[in-house]
Amino acid sequence: MEEPTVPTYYDLLWPTLQAVIDMSGSGRLDEIVQAVIEREGYSEALQAVPHGDGPQTEIEYRLAWARTYLKGMGLLENSARGVWSVTEAGRQTSLDRLPELHSNYTRESRARSRQRKQEGGPSNGDASDDSQGWKEELLDLLLKSPPDRFERLARRLLREAGFINTTVTGKSGDGGIDGLGTYRVSLISFNVFFQCKRYAGSVGAGAVRDFRGVTGRGDKGLLITTGTFTSEAKLEATRDGAPPIDLLDGDALLRPPQAIRTRRDDEVEAGRRSADRARVLRRDLASPNQRI
Repeated sequence: MEEPTVPTYYDLLWPTLQAVIDMSGSGRLDEIVQAVIEREGYSEALQAVPHGDGPQTEIEYRLAWARTYLKGMGLLENSARGVWSVTEAGRQTSLDRLPELHSNYTRESRARSRQRKQEGGPSNGDASDDSQGWKEELLDLLLKSPPDRFERLARRLLREAGFINTTVTGKSGDGGIDGLGTYRVSLISFNVFFQCKRYAGSVGAGAVRDFRGVTGRGDKGLLITTGTFTSEAKLEATRDGAPPIDLLDGDALLRPPQAIRTRRDDEVEAGRRSADRARVLRRDLASPNQRI
């Protein structure tokens, strides 16, 4: 089957800008990606195309470049908390002005790059998505590790998130269930079955339906992947009349628990926790004898 053609970052400039405007002018990275996909009606097959060997998808990679260019063109801005917002210039611009704005930014960016090289300074890299670097490194290690290490890492991370009595089945032919944990909320606790999928691309709606079929109507299900979920998979997970399935993608999987921040001091502390977490997980994944 022929691989679908992913739009270039340039072709994604206008859809990305309009998606943010439609979101009342601001949104998180995952919200913007989802909005563009839904707005343009991209198929599951296109969403699943990996960038290189993964785990990031090609559409996510090109959307990241689209955001970077829109920021350089003065049409979007991003905060330290990962929220992107449309500027007044972004609201006022039109589709026919994009080529000029893009050309001006590209020319200025190249001039700055040449000047830095002459001065012996570092090359210019947009810092907006730098936090993804260590996550991609860890996810790549997961893709290369034995399946049971992913399952056991998932158990560890679920424990950190507040799960108790978390176990990994470690059995073949277990009906698609990789583990079971108990999640307690105040005085109430309930069982959660989880399944781990080591994907370099995106998990589709079919995987969600299959997993729901083995969890049972009275049990909670959590589908975990190193990759991402297509928009169809997310819709299927919350389809009316069907038991909901919670989804945890690669980015959320490696996010430190209780990472919500409301003050600058908290942001610094959260950044330190992220770095510490990266070092520990990288060590555990790199060592075949390390017990997770």
